[in-house]
Amino acid sequence: MKPLTEHDIRASFVNSTKGEAKRMPVPRDLGERPWDDLDFLGWTDPAAPDRSYLVAELDGRLAGIALRRAAQTGRVRKTMCSWCLTTHSGDGVSLMSARKAGKSGQLGNTVGVYICADLACSLYLRGRKDAGFGGRMHESISLEAKIERTIANVAAFFARVSSS
Repeated sequence: MKPLTEHDIRASFVNSTKGEAKRMPVPRDLGERPWDDLDFLGWTDPAAPDRSYLVAELDGRLAGIALRRAAQTGRVRKTMCSWCLTTHSGDGVSLMSARKAGKSGQLGNTVGVYICADLACSLYLRGRKDAGFGGRMHESISLEAKIERTIANVAAFFARVSSS
């Protein structure tokens, strides 16, 4: 992924108003992010851990979505991320929901997906971050194919958010 600026990020959101995008917290460490290892930029609001944000380049354009994390049930279990297929124990995978774009979202419609709670799918895929017990299962496909599959999963979720 190419490095992003705060302006790029704020202008990319498809399911937030301009005012919401202006007020959302943007990571302060943009210059230190491992951009070459990222397929999308994801972060959690440090003041509101139930709010997360994601920006990806899809079809040559930046698109961002605001996410809400569902409350954890407290049960310890192993769960797999729907995007990168990394298995986590405990609360390593969360149900994240996004308000749909446009009129549908204004009416309260949302879509959800179970994904890595820290939004570090790209780093798990490349072995730059360890999910601990469970982690990545062995697959016979190449890293490039895993990355393509993850990007396709992210794009499919963005399409669900953007559809009316």
